[in-house]
Amino acid sequence: MREFSTSEPHTIVQKLVQEIAKEIADAIAQLKRWQTWTALGLIALFVLLAYLVGSLALKTDSVVNFLRHTASSCRQMGNASVIFLFCGMIFFVFAAVLTLGEYQQYLSHRQHNALRQARRSLYWGLGWAGLAIAIAVAALIFFNLYCR
Repeated sequence: MREFSTSEPHTIVQKLVQEIAKEIADAIAQLKRWQTWTALGLIALFVLLAYLVGSLALKTDSVVNFLRHTASSCRQMGNASVIFLFCGMIFFVFAAVLTLGEYQQYLSHRQHNALRQARRSLYWGLGWAGLAIAIAVAALIFFNLYCR
């Protein structure tokens, strides 16, 4: 039968603290890489576009207009406009996620010196990013024309 000493919990806590310190050091090292900041920039761009479209979309909400919580006035949207915008935002999210996936593939291929596949992933990523931005800009233009 093994006897437990009082130093064992202390060594376990020490190991846990060392592991946490190593994880924090790894996270700081990751933040020094340009790839991390590019990915965070892409995510920030997509979040900003979604926020802008969402804030304009809330101005068209009939409940918000009825309660007079908005200073702008927008015409009542028909079913076709609502369905078009809803589907557009779904495709915006898909395109944004595909952009991030292609960017990850690009970095992976570049790390393994697969230049042809890296170039293909870069082109696809730029295409998906362009589509996501085009959808968001089209929604912004639509809302700006639709609301006064």
